[in-house]
Amino acid sequence: MPKLRRASASLIVGAHEGLEPVTTCCDRGPVRDSIGRKAAAAILLCASVSAIVLAQAPQPLSLVSTAWTPFTNEPGQPRFALDLVEAALGRTMRTAKTAIVPPAQFTTALLSGKFDGSAAAWKDAERERVLLYSQPYLENRLVLVGRLGADVSAKTLADLKSRRVAIVEGYSYGDAVDKSGATFVRAASEEESLALLLKLAVDYTLMDDLVVDYIVRNYPKESASRLQIGSTPLVTRQLYLAIRRSRPDAQGIIDGFNAQLPRMIADRTYHRLLHVEWIGADVNGDGIPEYVPASDRPGAAEPQRVYTLFSSPSNPGLKIDSLPKLETPTKDSNKPGFYVGGNIYSDWASVPENYKTTNSRAPDPSRSTASIFNFKW
Repeated sequence: MPKLRRASASLIVGAHEGLEPVTTCCDRGPVRDSIGRKAAAAILLCASVSAIVLAQAPQPLSLVSTAWTPFTNEPGQPRFALDLVEAALGRTMRTAKTAIVPPAQFTTALLSGKFDGSAAAWKDAERERVLLYSQPYLENRLVLVGRLGADVSAKTLADLKSRRVAIVEGYSYGDAVDKSGATFVRAASEEESLALLLKLAVDYTLMDDLVVDYIVRNYPKESASRLQIGSTPLVTRQLYLAIRRSRPDAQGIIDGFNAQLPRMIADRTYHRLLHVEWIGADVNGDGIPEYVPASDRPGAAEPQRVYTLFSSPSNPGLKIDSLPKLETPTKDSNKPGFYVGGNIYSDWASVPENYKTTNSRAPDPSRSTASIFNFKW
């Protein structure tokens, strides 16, 4: 053992007085040359493999959008739509960067060929000639919010004639806004629009249903005691990923994106990025939305508020493959079921009791890349 230790020492620090020199591979010319050649070959092989991998990795998509809170914005701001698109593309090994431009420049920038497309686009005939659209992945639904006791029964924007209504700037509300006869007051954010309402500067505010859901869940006492919330969307538009048709891989990008959407509902990515506890989506393609909780331990009580992804009866693209049959065969075909634990149950009473427990894990305050809203009351 002492000799072994002394020989090892000579390998590290060289031959010392009283120790026999140890011959190493570095002292053998032919061996050293052979090892050198092998090392050089290995380095060249690694470099070649790395070059192939880099060559095969798709370049980031260059996308364009306007800033419209909470769906599109710069990183660090509420940008739910961009979060969803980037998450779905990431699952297909793609990345995207979105440039934010003023609303007046958006259509020109989108159709000019300078960008690959947009992560949050609406459909129209002009755009469809240039762009290939995904299935809709989200829906903008603007509902009327007033102070407690206000009449929020309006069915159309025309019903708001002579009223002062706060709206968030950056959104293309369409001709119906200009023709409604209401006075629209532009606000820089959802928080500012609510502040205008509470300080009596406007009669109403138009807020997206997703933001309303956030307010009701996170400010239950304030919203119940100070707000009157309408139930009829006055403006509805679906959001799409749109890619320039001239790209050779446009169809592949869209197909890959579409395939991820139902999986992101089933694994609760949608819940995490939208900051919602329950989502209503037609996950089995029967035309009736199922209620999907943020976890398989949603608590003992049936949900009182569910954020529905689409107001239309069905979005067949969001069907989850290989869903089991309903546990209760007597399900009312017009009544939503509950998707819990990988199964669909016909009603809340049919959901097994072992699922009706509270998730003890505290909610993550940064469940998406967006900042959380900060409403002042």
